[in-house]
Amino acid sequence: MNGRPRQVFALRQAQGEREGPCMSHSPDGLPVVFLVGPTAIGKSRVAVHVAKALGTDILTADSTQVYRGMDIGTDKPTPAEREGVPHRLLDLVEPDEPFNVGLYRRLAVQEIARLHAEGRVPLVVGGTGLYVRALAYGLWEGPPADWGLRRHLLEEEATHGQGHLWRRLAQADPALSATLHARDRNKIVRALEVVIKTGVPLSTWHDRHQFRERPFPSVMIGLTMDRAALYRRIDARVLREIDDGLVEETRDLLARGYDESLGSMKALGYRQMTGYLQGRYGWEEAVRRLQRDTRHFAKRQLTWFRSDPAVTWLTVNEEDSAGQVAQRILAHLGLPPILPLPLMTHCNGKSNGCPGGMGGGVVVPTAAQGIRGQI
Repeated sequence: MNGRPRQVFALRQAQGEREGPCMSHSPDGLPVVFLVGPTAIGKSRVAVHVAKALGTDILTADSTQVYRGMDIGTDKPTPAEREGVPHRLLDLVEPDEPFNVGLYRRLAVQEIARLHAEGRVPLVVGGTGLYVRALAYGLWEGPPADWGLRRHLLEEEATHGQGHLWRRLAQADPALSATLHARDRNKIVRALEVVIKTGVPLSTWHDRHQFRERPFPSVMIGLTMDRAALYRRIDARVLREIDDGLVEETRDLLARGYDESLGSMKALGYRQMTGYLQGRYGWEEAVRRLQRDTRHFAKRQLTWFRSDPAVTWLTVNEEDSAGQVAQRILAHLGLPPILPLPLMTHCNGKSNGCPGGMGGGVVVPTAAQGIRGQI
């Protein structure tokens, strides 16, 4: 294929077969690049280098980074770490405000349309598999939330004890319940809500939908590494987050009235630190639990993303820098390496006219046209 990445080249060949009546098209066939992988592998740092080369914005696909005031525990990139690259879809709601995959998808599609209209290739980065799948392949949203029914289900759980709703879901939708933890209350309640309102299990709706919508061409790149090395990174990151003030951040959230009844406060880091702060276990146990639970989470992320045959995997070595990994991604996309040249952007025919421009990188038309020409 003349050195062109097979995954990128195949997208154009398969596009006609995948299109349906609801398919929308990006201007001039511009794709969306997805960078996925497990937590702590270094996606955020790599993404900054790739975004600079593409002259584009980063669209975050992380279900915990949407919450304002939850920065350390979610490993949200700091302003310094963003290095001037615009990061979208961060800090969207307060920790006690509702947020779901449907709302995420609508906001992300708006950002993608804006970037495509400017002639730029969006870069979606994150580890929330459901967000990535909904954005790349569509989403069956189901009936609207019935808050009265949800309150009734939660009261039922309080009466019968933890795990009751999961057991009820196991009877109504065994396929879906097998993929959920008994403490994943929000997803369990939503699944029960769907089967009660429609009479059909959520897993059956997903099977019917099959996530076959393709609103735009996409390039899926996944980062992976030796499991033992990844686990070492995870353990080290937990200690770094603690040094950065995770306990203090959790204490502040609790003082502001955000407690464990909220889905946001069940996120990794906050759940374990809340247990420590409330005296349910000691400090060493809190750290052990957080490291263990984060390792388990990374394993689930890898299992999810590996189920998608469209993902092309790049193996990261412990000694690789973020810039080196970014160079390999650009090579996979068929683009030239990152050069220490002034960035020249061309949006809507205007030189240097893109909002949120960044210094350093390759000439953007080369990047956009390079990917587009290979799909």
